[in-house]
Amino acid sequence: MGAWFQTAPMADPSTPTIRVSTHLVLIDVVVTDKQGKPVTGLKAEDFSVQEKGKTQKIALIEPPNSPTNLAPPPLGPGIYSNRPEFRGSGGPLTILLLDGANTPFRDQAYARLQMLKYVMTQLKPGQRMGVFTLTNQLGVLQDFTSDPQILLRALQQYKPTEQELAKGAAPPVSTSLGSPDLSPGASMTIATANNALRDFQNVQVAYMLDRRTETTLLALRSLARILGGIPGRKNVVWVTAGFPFSLVPEDRTISEAELAESLPSIRQLGVGTRAAGSLAGTARTQHAGEIREAAAQLASAQVVIYPVDARGLASGMEFTSDDSANRQLDSMAEGARIRMSDMASSQETMRELARETGGKAYVNQNEIEDGVALVDHDNAASYTLGYYPEDKKWDGKYRSVKIKVSRDGVETRHRRGYYAIDPVQLKDRKAEVDIAEAVRDRIPDTLVTFLAAVRPPENGKIKVIFQVDANTVSAEEASGGAKKMSVDFYATVFAPDGKVLSTKGTKVDQTFASDVYQQIQQKGMQVGIELEAPPGKGNEVRLMVRDNRTGFMGSLLANVP
Repeated sequence: MGAWFQTAPMADPSTPTIRVSTHLVLIDVVVTDKQGKPVTGLKAEDFSVQEKGKTQKIALIEPPNSPTNLAPPPLGPGIYSNRPEFRGSGGPLTILLLDGANTPFRDQAYARLQMLKYVMTQLKPGQRMGVFTLTNQLGVLQDFTSDPQILLRALQQYKPTEQELAKGAAPPVSTSLGSPDLSPGASMTIATANNALRDFQNVQVAYMLDRRTETTLLALRSLARILGGIPGRKNVVWVTAGFPFSLVPEDRTISEAELAESLPSIRQLGVGTRAAGSLAGTARTQHAGEIREAAAQLASAQVVIYPVDARGLASGMEFTSDDSANRQLDSMAEGARIRMSDMASSQETMRELARETGGKAYVNQNEIEDGVALVDHDNAASYTLGYYPEDKKWDGKYRSVKIKVSRDGVETRHRRGYYAIDPVQLKDRKAEVDIAEAVRDRIPDTLVTFLAAVRPPENGKIKVIFQVDANTVSAEEASGGAKKMSVDFYATVFAPDGKVLSTKGTKVDQTFASDVYQQIQQKGMQVGIELEAPPGKGNEVRLMVRDNRTGFMGSLLANVP
């Protein structure tokens, strides 16, 4: 295989590593007074955490504005790393995500102008921000930086795109088809045709919503891979016109869209909302497992979502892509009511997603950049609490969490709960699917962290040496105190146009005696791969490490010397 295994010295980590063998639950809670000002100076004894109504013992507390680690020393030539100190030093991270998959073209353009305004007028010195996009997959305009000029250039380069799944609009329904001059038989035929067309529109929109659901779930999984290994709170400012689903607990029997779809005033809803209501009824079956897993991953990664409505302040008189399904309505006022009903439904989904992750939705306001500024305010008031649940049974069910503060006149906001999913216990996980998803991430995945040395080509071969932090990889108990580890390693060379030029992989699937395992934990796991070195300039090599027990991955992109 052209690979070998041994232990090697490992630099002391400057940030905490993920302990995959424990079930520590981390909850970020924003504490403010009645005027909305941050409440500081709280201790662990000031908080009470309840899970499913039972008080939990707080194991750790991280106050707002905790001292951050200094930037690590630069890596040497040909050395790369996805470790946290190289990804997120300098305080809480904020991701500005411009959603083109769920947002019409016009609203994308408006949101871009608002984000430019925010960076120019409100971005604080030292605040680290990255700019991501969502079209048919998660993209990266700018990796994390605290330089406003770099962020400005990234946003200036962003070009709004037409929604790929919304290009095929349904044909308009002519009011003349229902003319009273037609014979009764013809009117019945036309009514049947209109009903069939409406059914077709419902199916078409439901299919589009299902595609948007899949695309959004892919983005959530990517965010968890990218951010999960970076300690602390991560804020995602999601600028969008709506979400195709919500991370609601399973004991909630009906969604807002389902409720609206079932009301007698159904004619006051657009075809998109009606289809969304119908789709929501079946999505729990079709995507329930994926939504649960994505919600658990976001909670574990301490990702907080702040949905910001890209449509700004709306009157209902604006033209939307859904209007083609409502052209039979002669009254502009009736059309406006339909649009406002649709908007209210989508905004409630935004609020629901924010509540589930501990964020806050910013809707029906013109100054979108003020919504982004909410994140800065919350960072100054956010405590991280950690506890080991008394309920040791990780059955995948939803667990509600309530946090109280023993001070008068304070308000709290935090995620409402989490799914008790143990990644080790997940069945039917497909490694090839996980790898195919992760290889599309353009910045490092951090759930498994490592250093990598990429040697210059020699005799037509590229040698890559991985040095994995074993504390980010799980181990299975074996007899006599031994530990079994199963880890895959991949290296793929890409041409500048994205074409795969060569690839190679190897696996460490081995049981280690307890003393050897301790050395691996202390010094790291070192594995090497040799692969073909195709000629050409500007080639890149994608390096990936996968923990096969948990499905956790780490990755990075390096230049071929």
